[in-house]
Amino acid sequence: MRIILAGATGLVGGRVLDYLRARDDVTNVSTVSRRPLSGADRKLDQIVAPASEWAAHIADLKCDVAVCCLGTTIKAAGSQEAFAALDHKAVVAFAAACRAAGARQVLLVTSVGADAGSRNFYLSTKGKAETDIRGLGFARVDIFRPGLLTGQRPGPLRVGERLAMAVSPLTDMLTPNVLSRYRSIPAQSVANAIAGLTGAQEAGEFIHHNDDMQAIISKTDQVRVIG
Repeated sequence: MRIILAGATGLVGGRVLDYLRARDDVTNVSTVSRRPLSGADRKLDQIVAPASEWAAHIADLKCDVAVCCLGTTIKAAGSQEAFAALDHKAVVAFAAACRAAGARQVLLVTSVGADAGSRNFYLSTKGKAETDIRGLGFARVDIFRPGLLTGQRPGPLRVGERLAMAVSPLTDMLTPNVLSRYRSIPAQSVANAIAGLTGAQEAGEFIHHNDDMQAIISKTDQVRVIG
């Protein structure tokens, strides 16, 4: 498989890249990012450019699968407009470019509660990205909606993230099983599930919450678990 990955410098995307590079059936991974990745690999090709230029670079590539792990917060972006520019417009533009380059499958990370009709701006933006990508003509669409992501993020943790992760064991315990999708989940588990479904042949649209991702991991034996 030839894969194009966006978001490889992030919490989930970096782990997805590790898993994909370990798979024997992956011949090439092209990453698009705004800053370079460390390390080198014969399977890895890096495209470092502003998000507005990604589509032009992708047009020169051929790919089978698109993986999008892009994501930020409104606070980190600086405004709702800047947040939407990345988490909606850039995400959809990336997927559209990959579809034009031949991708039959797209795997997208959004958020639990994502809904284009939500009154919450964050969740509605995520939901709109999902809706637009569904309309691009991929044979298979996999949408991952994790709860609070835990794990060591590149760079310093934001205060809110640090606090949320600190209390997550308690809040997870207090969250009933019927609401398990709202519990925290390790970024490594999300990445493992994404890698496990990369290249899946069954056509259709699939939404994966926390429990679904854990089930994917337990059923998949082709992904090498990285510590």
